[in-house]
Amino acid sequence: MQRSLRHKAIMRAVSGGAPVSVVELGRLTGASAVTIRRDLADLAATGAVTRTHGGVRRAAKRGTQMPFVTRFETDHDRKSRLAVAVSRLVEDEESLVLDNGTTCLAVASALAGRPLTVMALSLHAAAALAARPGVGVVVPGGPVETDSLALVGAAAVAAVRELSVDTAVLGACSASPTDGLTATTSDDAQLKRACLSVARRRVLVATPEKFQRTSTFRFAAPEDLTHLVTTDDAPAPTLEAFRDAGVEVVLVEAG
Repeated sequence: MQRSLRHKAIMRAVSGGAPVSVVELGRLTGASAVTIRRDLADLAATGAVTRTHGGVRRAAKRGTQMPFVTRFETDHDRKSRLAVAVSRLVEDEESLVLDNGTTCLAVASALAGRPLTVMALSLHAAAALAARPGVGVVVPGGPVETDSLALVGAAAVAAVRELSVDTAVLGACSASPTDGLTATTSDDAQLKRACLSVARRRVLVATPEKFQRTSTFRFAAPEDLTHLVTTDDAPAPTLEAFRDAGVEVVLVEAG
């Protein structure tokens, strides 16, 4: 079983709250005990699970994400299609601020090689943009998160607030018409809020499962967006609620 699928299976297994043993997870995934322990170490390092004697249990923290590489490998083709749709909203010679996260990394790959100026809020995205000539890539200062390589903290927020850009492309940990757009950390919420404040076009790109979650730190309401890019299997009432808020909804085939 692919690593990203094992990680998702582990997260489902612990979702009830009870501890699950390495032996049980091995039976569930067909992986060896050595492989399972390595998976648990990866998940525990990001706070997604808590190790126990002989196994693991769900972490108590609300809205914890899986490791970056697991999220990147999950739904890669779908994220690539979303990224292409976002790239079609952007004209050559525009300026952008590009959020961190795996879907925004796919957007960076889709924009690479075009005559644009982009402030990238993760080193993953900056590297993808700079891999081909064309894009002028800028990164803010400040600390870099382990695993996600996201730029965080007051220096990053200050750098964004100095911008005036055509487009902000954002991800979200969760996006609800009623609860708003939310993030798992206060720092990330502040940075996303700054991005929205400096852009003429404000694009949220999200896979449909983001509409069924909630996180702790709210950074925007649906009406703060100009565009939502998602797949056509997203819940119809959710899409209608965003449209009612004045958001242009762009749908991509789920595949």
